[in-house]
Amino acid sequence: MHGTFARRTLITATALGLALVAAPATAHAQSAPGTNAPVRVTLTVQGPDGILFKGKIRTRGHDVTTATGGTHTCDGTNGGANPSAVPTPTAALDDAALRRHFTWDGAWYASFDDYSVDTIKNVSGGASAYWNISVNGTPTPVGGCQFKLNAGDTVAFTWTAF
Repeated sequence: MHGTFARRTLITATALGLALVAAPATAHAQSAPGTNAPVRVTLTVQGPDGILFKGKIRTRGHDVTTATGGTHTCDGTNGGANPSAVPTPTAALDDAALRRHFTWDGAWYASFDDYSVDTIKNVSGGASAYWNISVNGTPTPVGGCQFKLNAGDTVAFTWTAF
């Protein structure tokens, strides 16, 4: 009976030790997919008179600040669109503006949990146009802070007349 107790104790201790050693690796492996890892995308800003910006940009979801809208999260979790932070079109526009030294502005709409891009490089949509957001040639079905970008995507902000 003493030998059986010793074997059970040894087996339990071994199992617990293996579980503790494997737990950090398992937890790390599970957290990697769907993270807010930076991606490289091609961003184009097309104004009414031609290209305002075109280039590759490295981006990830982050807080965005505009003069009109203030500072808000723009990481794909907006409106519950994604369960965790991801790169987004508006974050890509913001990163391009910061790195390439141009301006953009947008109003924040709490009811949509997103920005409306109003002006890029001093070109305003105004009452007759708006900035349409598309990814890989398709208009986004949600706002620019809600849509998940993948590496290699082509993002376009296009001045579009009503």
